[in-house]
Amino acid sequence: MPLVLAATPIGDPRDASARLIAELAGADVIAAEDTRRTRRLCAALGVTPQGRLLSYHEHNESAVTADLIARLAAGERVLLVTDAGMPSVSDPGYRLVAAAVAADLPVTCAPGPSAVLVALALSGLPVDRFAFDGFLPRKPGERARVLADLATERRTMVFFEAPHRTEATLRALAEAFGADRPAAVCRELTKTYEEVRRGSLTDLVDWAANGVLGEVTIVVAGATAPVTDLATAVAQVRELMNDGLRLKDACAEVAALTGQSKKALYDAVLATR
Repeated sequence: MPLVLAATPIGDPRDASARLIAELAGADVIAAEDTRRTRRLCAALGVTPQGRLLSYHEHNESAVTADLIARLAAGERVLLVTDAGMPSVSDPGYRLVAAAVAADLPVTCAPGPSAVLVALALSGLPVDRFAFDGFLPRKPGERARVLADLATERRTMVFFEAPHRTEATLRALAEAFGADRPAAVCRELTKTYEEVRRGSLTDLVDWAANGVLGEVTIVVAGATAPVTDLATAVAQVRELMNDGLRLKDACAEVAALTGQSKKALYDAVLATR
């Protein structure tokens, strides 16, 4: 029997899938981040679990994983759920999945709600490419170093944050990315008091100064690449080629740095040969 990763509602129990309900009812073992919250979810869904409910969280993952792998190997169906959203996405689950894969045991997924995807969809920011960075370090120095590395990230970025740290995190984002960088703060997604605030990072810092409540997801636009004129960019391609780089690779590297398209650079270099 497989290990089943099941997404749980991030706020509204009505978002539970029919498959989640069936898995909760039929699993031999339910490994839950918080057994009390899982029992409340089951009650809201009208489900009576037949299997054993076990606690599985960041503080006991190492100890419990071996037992769950043994149960899987013995043919039991193990369901892994967290408090909200998809297991292993900033939640417990990675160790168990890795152990199951290493033991050549089947792993499957009952997909469903995700705060990352909901926030992206509601943000109003480009979502064709995005990066999920989870929770930033709490210590200001470590957080600043991480954000310095992300300052030139071109993809839209998604972060989780605790409400009492939201203002400080937004302030750090504004310092690292620039005050005018577009962003959105999404809180209490799918719940009664759902709110999405959009604006520049400075606007959002001012808003958060009044206090923030609830679960928070922050979405930040990626950096805009400086666009260098084509002639200068072609010269940069030629310099890289003189250093031994292939034309195709040189065009790709310069395109990433200048904002010019790879095809335009490629065609321009060939035209001047």
